Amino acid sequence: MITPSTATQRDARAAANQGSPTLAFDGATPYDVYVGTDVLHNLQHTVTDAPEELAFLVTTQVMELYFGLLRSEWRLAQTQLDAADVAAATLTVRRSIRHFEALNAAWASLSWLTPEQFNGFRDALGEASGFQSAMYRHVEFLLGNKSSVMLRPYRRVPEVHEELEAALRAPSLYDSVLSLLARRGFAVPDGVREEDAEPDPLVEDAWVAAYRDGELADLAEALIDLAVQFSDWRYRHVLAVRRSMGAKPGSGGSNGLRFLEQSMRRDIFPELWSARTRM
Repeated sequence: MITPSTATQRDARAAANQGSPTLAFDGATPYDVYVGTDVLHNLQHTVTDAPEELAFLVTTQVMELYFGLLRSEWRLAQTQLDAADVAAATLTVRRSIRHFEALNAAWASLSWLTPEQFNGFRDALGEASGFQSAMYRHVEFLLGNKSSVMLRPYRRVPEVHEELEAALRAPSLYDSVLSLLARRGFAVPDGVREEDAEPDPLVEDAWVAAYRDGELADLAEALIDLAVQFSDWRYRHVLAVRRSMGAKPGSGGSNGLRFLEQSMRRDIFPELWSARTRM
């Protein structure tokens, strides 16, 4: 358990230690308790002796943690948008972009993987595939990249399925932004965007007009930066797959590289892109 401390207590501790760190504790260090290092460092259970597998597993786990962090940030941004606090929502989105940059940097830990190295442990993974990540699916749904078909892998896991179904039906981050525009008097369609929706001319009109408002323009550019990071994540995923396995079928049943390349072509926040032609 972490015991809170004040600035006064920290000053006194530093003076008593004559500037050196505290070295004596009754049990686990406060750092280990707070971070949960005993749990974190016991989550890596490789299934082969291939030395490359640990890097693959750790990187995947790091990505899962970032997916959860992004979900938390975008939910907060939605709450702020619902409260019409555009400045706070923009700040939250921009903070999440830094998280996304770190997430994208994690691909460096896998970008060196050759087919021979990947084949050293790939078969032992069975049908396990990143496509099956429920937390990544939350991320996509929050970005408005929704599909009811993507709920199927979780039908036998009621809690996960229920959460994802709720996320599918709930407004995305982009829906929350469009709702804000509507409350500001812009003529945008009401309700949650349908799956695979094409750019809407009315929403394009709204964005062209909204860019005359500095606060809304800042929010729009933050969303564009976020979209760029998401596109970068998908592109780096494609490159990692091309390097480690080429065009072989994916472990999860897809045709692998071709499926990822098709997914990469789908934009998020579509009108923020299409409206730029008219600005």
